[in-house]
Amino acid sequence: MLVGSGPQQQQASTVLAQFQEHPDAWQRVPAILDTSSNGQTKYIALQIMDRLIKTRWKALPEDQRSGIRNFVVGVIVKTSSDDQTLRREKAFVNKLNLILVQILKQEWPHNWPTFIPEIVTSSQANLTICENNMVILKLLSEEIFEFSAEQMTTQKTKALKAQICQEFAEVFSLCVEVLEKADRPSLIKVTLEAMLRFLNWIPLGYIFETPVIDHLITRFLEVAEFRNVTLKCLSEIGGLQIGPEYNNKFIILFNMVMTSVNKMIPPNTDIAGAYESSADADQELILNLALFLTNFLSAHVTILETPQHRDVLLNAHLYLIKISQVEEREVFKICLEYWAKLVADLYDELVKFPGGDGLGGANPLLSLGGMAGFGAGAGGAGGAGSNRRSIYTEVLSNLRLVMVERMAKPEEVLIVENDEGEIVREFLKDTDTVVLYKSMREVLVYLTHLDVVDTEMIMTEKLSKQVDGSEWSWANLNTLCWAIGSISGAMNEETEKRFLVTVIKDLLGLTEMKRGKDNKAVVASNIMYIVGQYPRFLKAHWKFLKTVVNKLFEFAHETHEGVQDMACDTFIKIAQKCRRHFVMQQSGETEPFIDDILRNLERITGDLSPLQIHTFYEAVGYMISAQPNKPQQELLIANLMAAPNSAWDQLMQQAHERGAEILSDPDNIKILSNILKTNTAACSSIGTFFLPQLARIYMDLLGLYTAVSGIISATTAEQGLIATKTPKVRGLRTIKKEVLKLVGETYIRKAEDLDQVNRDLIPPLLEAILGDYKQNIPAARDAEVLSTMVTIVSRLGPLMTDKIAPVLDAVFECTLAMINQDLTEFPEHRVAFFKLLRQINLNCFEALLALPPAQFKLVMDAVVWATKHTMRDIGDLGLTICVELIDNVVAAGPDTSNGFFQAYYLALLQDMFFVLTDADHKSGFKSTALVLARLFKLVETGDIQVPLDPAAQSNPQFVAEYTANLLKSAFPHLQTAQITQFVSALREQYGDFNKFRITLRDFLIALREFQGEEATEVFQEEREEEAQRKRDEERARAVAVPGLLKPSEAMAGDDEEL
Repeated sequence: MLVGSGPQQQQASTVLAQFQEHPDAWQRVPAILDTSSNGQTKYIALQIMDRLIKTRWKALPEDQRSGIRNFVVGVIVKTSSDDQTLRREKAFVNKLNLILVQILKQEWPHNWPTFIPEIVTSSQANLTICENNMVILKLLSEEIFEFSAEQMTTQKTKALKAQICQEFAEVFSLCVEVLEKADRPSLIKVTLEAMLRFLNWIPLGYIFETPVIDHLITRFLEVAEFRNVTLKCLSEIGGLQIGPEYNNKFIILFNMVMTSVNKMIPPNTDIAGAYESSADADQELILNLALFLTNFLSAHVTILETPQHRDVLLNAHLYLIKISQVEEREVFKICLEYWAKLVADLYDELVKFPGGDGLGGANPLLSLGGMAGFGAGAGGAGGAGSNRRSIYTEVLSNLRLVMVERMAKPEEVLIVENDEGEIVREFLKDTDTVVLYKSMREVLVYLTHLDVVDTEMIMTEKLSKQVDGSEWSWANLNTLCWAIGSISGAMNEETEKRFLVTVIKDLLGLTEMKRGKDNKAVVASNIMYIVGQYPRFLKAHWKFLKTVVNKLFEFAHETHEGVQDMACDTFIKIAQKCRRHFVMQQSGETEPFIDDILRNLERITGDLSPLQIHTFYEAVGYMISAQPNKPQQELLIANLMAAPNSAWDQLMQQAHERGAEILSDPDNIKILSNILKTNTAACSSIGTFFLPQLARIYMDLLGLYTAVSGIISATTAEQGLIATKTPKVRGLRTIKKEVLKLVGETYIRKAEDLDQVNRDLIPPLLEAILGDYKQNIPAARDAEVLSTMVTIVSRLGPLMTDKIAPVLDAVFECTLAMINQDLTEFPEHRVAFFKLLRQINLNCFEALLALPPAQFKLVMDAVVWATKHTMRDIGDLGLTICVELIDNVVAAGPDTSNGFFQAYYLALLQDMFFVLTDADHKSGFKSTALVLARLFKLVETGDIQVPLDPAAQSNPQFVAEYTANLLKSAFPHLQTAQITQFVSALREQYGDFNKFRITLRDFLIALREFQGEEATEVFQEEREEEAQRKRDEERARAVAVPGLLKPSEAMAGDDEEL
């Protein structure tokens, strides 16, 4: 197979695949391994063995299992008995080791209680066997403690963990013996690697009451070959968080390690420079040192903050500052995580004990609201908080400099330097940089709170060096300005005003001073970024706000790609945050600024692309929404929309004269599409007050929709399916989509007078869109019609109940026919269709009940069809609808629910078990579990008051038997006792969802164990819930610290006091 070609190779591949699939192929494995000298052949034989152990082990008789076990052990011992064979057959032995660990997971301890004593004894007899045994023990530790969650049931994992802890003493004494006496480098290294795996779970006595730490530091830490893995072990120990009784041990450990570190890397080393030119092992040493310092200090920094340990503490932080300057991003992130924790802790103490040694006064924000008095009264306590800060004064000052010089790029900045050293617009966002910026920004905000004066001094000094040219470069100016923009809100208003006036004046001076397109683009992008971050300053200083906005209008004519985009983005940000200031007449002005903007609208936007113009219209819309006087507001809207309206009126006039033929001109289609997009942009920010403008064009809009639909239908009827791919039809469909987006997605979503919408807008809209959707060929149906209906039903709620029947009549069956042939065609229609069903069920359930039985059955079939989708969003949507539908049915009372459950209960139960156990369903575990818990609860609590089967004694009994039979027929390999136990557990635990979920998960893992698959997806939702909980905590924390939330992230209500 490996040396042949063409048909010969294909045939070989087929034969091999057939051989591997054969149920008795494993019986040939011993002969293959004994006689073959080809590595590939041996590897295939081991694959067959691996599959047997993972999928059919429990089905083999006892004698065959012990035969295989002894055979695998025999081959391992034979191959690892002498050094040369072990080195030569390394890959082969590694695979054998993995197979042995799989057997151990099935057999140990109950069928192989002597495993640990055996492996220890064999290690003492032969050094090379000992080396390989260390690898086996390391793999076993990993399987039990690191990878067990998705491969073994909770009970089994617990049993194995208990067993290995119980028998660990023998393994440990073997490791210590090696570390004390061995002189064979490969054996020492593999033992250290095994120890590294053991350290995070072994009982503490093994670490602190034995000479292990001494051996690690005195024998191996300073030896080049072992120092990396030794440092990893020490950082595992250093990161342990346990009671104060071990504090002295930790202090001794830290002092010993730092003494060695000072020898290996003298404190005056330029670590960042050395890192660039070092070999891999030395670079890894820096990484491991960063890990050791951050692990240890995160857990134990406070025990080193006493006068006698201060030197070693500051020495360690000096190393961390130097490592933070290393260019390698992964190394920097490790340091950053520690800095974030340190500065947040110091900030919390500053808030608890303000005042103290006067540092609290460094940030006047924090002495507001009587807190200063509290600090003074607290006396000694105040001293405690501030003394801690005083230890780190120099460290934090150095850290501020590192942060300013290394600041990551914020996502608002669109102008970057490419690999060729040119300034260009960035098109792809680097998510890693966005995350890094967020973390650095938080650290810098805390650093500013801890000492505003120092922060301001560092930034002002750096800026003056940009202006005088001594440190001028694109990168230096960028990082400095990104840092300045990131601390918005962390200074009090007075300091912020003084600081920003200097910054903005210097930067505006730089634009005049610097020549060259690229230089100007860099300075412009930095000015725009900074002003976009400080709305509070702009609101308080009208003159500055006006100067800045006029500067943005100037940048809107700058043809450098990226500058115009940033100008529009910054303008919309300022418009959102300072909207009221544009519609009020400011002192010293003859009119509100918005009048000036609207008068010069065409001149300002003259060089912008259509997309940028839409952003501009949206920005002005925010200002208009802040005008409280209705007649004036309507006048502003009319002035804003004057240009698009005049183009619209001209086209409508032509349509009146020439009919639909104006739509055969591609330019007209482009113009119409653009006008609609401009309306949508303005409507999205003006919201419900946009009604006068919408009313002005509404009937023409729907007329246009109908005319366009007519042309599309005629063209597709004439040319067939290919017509939907032509530029003409695609252009026309864009118009339909834009009409739907303007009316449904934008106006109705934001409208406040829903009765008026229901009375005046909905009837003509439904008339225009529903019939057209139904009669079109599938390829010409727009998914936007369905998503518009989703918006309408969710916004209008019960007001739509009387219209649901005609809506379903128009869209239900024809869409279902498009999506029930497979699971992938028409993905947008699919998602919108099921979302529509969900909204109808939530808001207009009465309308569903009123459907004829045949049509209701179709709805139920559609919901079940959704649950069977492997596309996650649709599968989850289907399961959500199931839960909500069952709740609605129960709430409707027994007259409705009895008939419903008689018709659908058993089918739903069967479908849910299908979704749960289907290997293609990688998600939706939690939602499926919810539906199953609900179904069991219905029968166990007697919510279903009619018999599900006339012949059965009681519903709970019947459902239990039905479920057991269902599982037995689907999975004949499961034992009856196993199934009965599982069903009983479900019947008892439906009220405690957490237990219910664990029972289902263990059942799935047991099932997949047999099928040889991993049940990775059953933990997916928990991981997501954990991530969400973390995000919520971070948000709550950010709201509490001034400056931690970016101005753009602050609540909409903070935009302005409208």
